[in-house]
Amino acid sequence: MAPRCWRWWHWSAWPRTRPPPAGSTPSSRRLLSAQEQPPQICVVGSGPAGFYTAQHLLKHHAQARVDIYEKQLVPFGLVRFGVAPDHPEVKNVTHTFTQTARSDRCAFHGNVVVGRDVTVPELREAYHAVVLSYGAEDHRALGIPGEELPGVFSARAFVGWYNGLPENRELAPDLSCDTAMILGHGNVALDVARILLTPPEQLEKTDITEASLGILRQSRVKTVWIVGRRGPLQVAFTIKELREMVQLPGTRPMLDPADFLGLQDRLKEMPRPRKRLTELLLRTATEKPEREEAARRAEASRAWGLRFLRSPQQVLPSPDGQRVAGIRLAVTRLEGVGETAWAVPTGDTEDLPCGLVLSSVGYKSRPIDPSVPFDPKLGVIPNTEGRVVDVPGLYCSGWVKRGPTGVIATTMTDSFLTSQALLQDLEAGLLPAGPRPGHAAIEALLSSRGVRPISFSDWEKLDATEVSRGQRTGKPREKLLDPQEMLRLLGR
Repeated sequence: MAPRCWRWWHWSAWPRTRPPPAGSTPSSRRLLSAQEQPPQICVVGSGPAGFYTAQHLLKHHAQARVDIYEKQLVPFGLVRFGVAPDHPEVKNVTHTFTQTARSDRCAFHGNVVVGRDVTVPELREAYHAVVLSYGAEDHRALGIPGEELPGVFSARAFVGWYNGLPENRELAPDLSCDTAMILGHGNVALDVARILLTPPEQLEKTDITEASLGILRQSRVKTVWIVGRRGPLQVAFTIKELREMVQLPGTRPMLDPADFLGLQDRLKEMPRPRKRLTELLLRTATEKPEREEAARRAEASRAWGLRFLRSPQQVLPSPDGQRVAGIRLAVTRLEGVGETAWAVPTGDTEDLPCGLVLSSVGYKSRPIDPSVPFDPKLGVIPNTEGRVVDVPGLYCSGWVKRGPTGVIATTMTDSFLTSQALLQDLEAGLLPAGPRPGHAAIEALLSSRGVRPISFSDWEKLDATEVSRGQRTGKPREKLLDPQEMLRLLGR
């Protein structure tokens, strides 16, 4: 087995990315600084945070070498497994990521689970700097009785199911009920509601998996309630997502005008994005639609609604105790003002019948390695501007850095800031001195442990297969769901 520490190995035992300076001797080569050797940088996670970090490092340091490690066999993280299938324009960012991965100074290594196949200390020994960008891989539990009942799912698992995340491919939710309840007022909640209510024929030309589309075709869900513990001024979804719901074919919105009393007078004091969002909520709830829109809503066979000031208290079981039959909601009131107001229970409750509960109260990150500081309450790695606290040479970007908030553009900006901090530290001589072996050391370790990484060219073969399969039915791709099938296609 390869040793776990290379600090005392002669650096020339590893392949070099460029020849030593002319006329140099072995002894002088041993004294080359980290700045004189191309910096070896490792990024853990190949979602937007990982790729944007790599992109910025490659652009702003002409010699930097970046290796991206990913636990899935395929790249792109949340873009592939989180973005809704009816939002293909958002996925165009993978074209930029592909160009980054094809750089001769960048390499993708899929099918490598950091923390299991290789540890963070081992990565830190092999690289001048390590950036953790592995996102938020878990969901926040409700922590209420009945949460374990059949028919209760996390929105994360549901999204993973229709987007082809291998670990969720066998979810198979029962959509034979009339009413679904989504807990949470963020964009993911609206995504899930939209997929549940969109006519299946409109999804047939997207990259939604055929298996999930087959179940959605048989769905009997007619009503979707989207429930939040706070009020209209605290919703976390964006106007784009709300507008899509309001205009969703075959559906009508159900908003109670009483929930919006007094908001008209407060519009002037709101920031522009919140003001525009609130105006759309007000129009939808209180204004009589024009004739054409009124006719469309009258013919709609499905409906969705927003419920405010309600917090889940208990999932109610069916009489036989075998599945969900409803949910008990605590009625809340707000203390504080504006977007920072918090919900306080009033003591009253309300029971609503439903056959499906989807929890969308937030994603959270997991600790990746015992050596890495982690704040379990906030679900982030403690850091200062992306520098992991008390661990020189270790950085973080994306959701594991700041929490699961914002859109892809937010992650881009955040990742650029982390890479800037890393490059500043490199220039200031704050990163480990001396040459580092980079991937050559990790490759030897993985090989000794029976781990066979997936390269980006391997992914491009899988990509071609998906696109080819999708073309047969007019889809952009038919995603491969089974890791074993992927490996077989690669001759593994």
